Amino acid sequence: MAFTFIDLFAGIGGIRIPFDELGGKCVFSSEWDSHAANTYQVNFGERPHGDITKIHESDIPKHDILLGGFPCQAFSIMGKMQGFADTRGTMFFEIERILKYHKPKAILLENVKQLVGHDKGRTFKVIQDHLAELGYHVKWKVLNALDFGIAQRRERVIIVGFRNKKFANRMSLDFEPIPYNLNDILESEENVNPSLFASKRIVDKRKKSVAKKDVFFPSVWHENKSGNISVLPHACALRTGASYNYQLVNGNRRFTERELLRLQGFPDTYKIVGSNQDVRRQTGNAVCVKVIRAVAIRMLEILHA
Repeated sequence: MAFTFIDLFAGIGGIRIPFDELGGKCVFSSEWDSHAANTYQVNFGERPHGDITKIHESDIPKHDILLGGFPCQAFSIMGKMQGFADTRGTMFFEIERILKYHKPKAILLENVKQLVGHDKGRTFKVIQDHLAELGYHVKWKVLNALDFGIAQRRERVIIVGFRNKKFANRMSLDFEPIPYNLNDILESEENVNPSLFASKRIVDKRKKSVAKKDVFFPSVWHENKSGNISVLPHACALRTGASYNYQLVNGNRRFTERELLRLQGFPDTYKIVGSNQDVRRQTGNAVCVKVIRAVAIRMLEILHA
């Protein structure tokens, strides 16, 4: 059955992909970052509208489902205020005003897992209360990409809401774990750009750090903030602000652009736009497509039953 949706805070389209695949029509998208918008345009054939704060809700087409991986930077600022009495000033308010005007049948929101416990849970409670006031019955859960066949430990809170309470009661965010394999995302070393290999100094330092550890291949050698090196069968969460060498494949190279996209579940048909640094930043801000796909299938089964 056909349905329409909007894609807010769209990034490079990770939330959109499964809804396109499942027969949906995107009638509006918004992304303020011009580099991400360039990538989105190349892959979806349309350029997202810009800053959502400058777009009136009446100028957004009617839709069945609202999608949004909304940023949460403002929450830390709000934490200095009195008990999160309001959500104004955050990007969640932009979602709230659109929901209030359009009243779509369902919503899917995504955010960092820290949102759930921020300010002792008060931030998240404000969001849930506001969604309830707008008529949405919500289910939420922190999901890890590792459980969806992706070799990346990436935990994100997924929030699903329906205006129909019976639909919400039928929605489950419990999924049977799917095994992952790091080999599934890695390219052959001979195809890797030489610029992605770490310097001899870095490699030697890594080898010295793991001299007494169980080293296996393939693996990701991850350096945490204290400088400790872990040898892992998966990547840790891709991050835009991390050091350039914070995780190295087999201790000697950085991820390629295609590997970065695979670590977020993007299909190999997805077109690479920009430099490795551009892709690194964009995938660090992206969602895991396979997680969203699993949730989308359940949502649409309920909506179209």
